[in-house]
Order: sequence, then C-alpha cells, then structure tokens
Amino acid sequence: MTCTILIADDEPSLRLLVKASLTIRKYTIVEATNGQDALNLAKQINPDLVLLDVMMPFMTGFQVCAEMRKDPKTAKVPVIILTAKGGQDDRDMAISVGANHFLTKPFRPPELLGAVDLILNAAKA
Repeated sequence: MTCTILIADDEPSLRLLVKASLTIRKYTIVEATNGQDALNLAKQINPDLVLLDVMMPFMTGFQVCAEMRKDPKTAKVPVIILTAKGGQDDRDMAISVGANHFLTKPFRPPELLGAVDLILNAAKA
C-alpha cells in the first residue's frame, strides 16, 4: 500500500527537493503552495503524512497544523514542520500546535527520509 504525503511549501524548488528525496519510497505526493490549500487538501484527501513549511501565504504551517488538530478527520495525521526558522521558540511552537517532528532547512535528503520513515512506521504500529 502506497502512502500519500502532502507537501506544503510556497517555494517550488523546495517542493521539488522534497519530492526527489522521497521518490525512493514511491510515495504518492500531493502538493500545496499555501497554507489554506494545504488545510483544504488535508481535509479532502486525508494523507498519511503532511510536511508543512512555516512561512506560507494565507496561513502559516503552525496555523495549518493547529487547525488540523481541531478537526476529527485530520487530528491524527502526522505532521512534520520544515522551516528555515530553527530557534527554540519555533520548536516550542511546533510542539504546542501538535507537530510530530521538526526539521530545519536546509536539511539533508537522508535526514528527511529518515524522519518520514520514522513517523510513518510509528503511525502504522
């Protein structure tokens, strides 16, 4: 069974990097270019995992994650925050909105793949 991963980032180059990093696992990838679209898609397709950039138009990744946690349909969907903002305040915010993991950009593709595998395997257990 193929897992579906929603990638939400307003930068096309980063979405491409993330997709390329995950191709080895043959995941189904769905993309959103802003926070509002990410939230709508998460509710619509109920992905196995969501990768959220923090700084996006219309809604931040933190806002998207918080809204997902409020909706019974998306409350249990794992979320990884991907952000260039790696300070402790940002990490604390990610935890407070219910993110499962936090990665700072720039990240190495094996690091991303390892986090995705860890989260997806934990969700299946």
